[in-house]
Amino acid sequence: MRWTDIDRQACSVARALSVVGERWTLLILRDAFLGTRRFDQFQHNLGITRHRLSERLGKLVEQGVLVKVPYQDRPVRYEYRLTRRGLALYPVLMSLARWGDEWMDGDAGPPLEYTHRGCGKKTQPVLACSECGEPLRPESVTTEIGPGLWALAVQIENEESSLPPIPEIIRRSVEDLP
Repeated sequence: MRWTDIDRQACSVARALSVVGERWTLLILRDAFLGTRRFDQFQHNLGITRHRLSERLGKLVEQGVLVKVPYQDRPVRYEYRLTRRGLALYPVLMSLARWGDEWMDGDAGPPLEYTHRGCGKKTQPVLACSECGEPLRPESVTTEIGPGLWALAVQIENEESSLPPIPEIIRRSVEDLP
């Protein structure tokens, strides 16, 4: 499979990566969550080339993660604001930051700390079950085929009389695409 086909795979992780998996994208989003809105600010903060930044911002706008809003008429200039779809990526960035704090800080401690405005206390993201609130860990979660992959799984099972592991089914979801 080619990287350009990743968004066609029946896998939510692969589809999400087709939007945010490029090299600079998560850093652009990080800065957007930190209040950066204008092209020149992004470029200055990140040190990214204008061409690459334009490309990445364009894709984020095209995918509905950011929206361009004019802030000046003559000449027309735009700023980039997070949409609801973009704001929904906040837990992803917070979780990635926590991982970096724990595993990549070189014993210097986290470069940023987060304070919850509601209670005024320092906080860290916690992945928890939506039903009982218990922290989610790989060993406490099972994976089952969902509605987006069910038809293919049934087809494979009918053809082969047994169901292969889920990663194999996901891989095959792209195999027969034009």
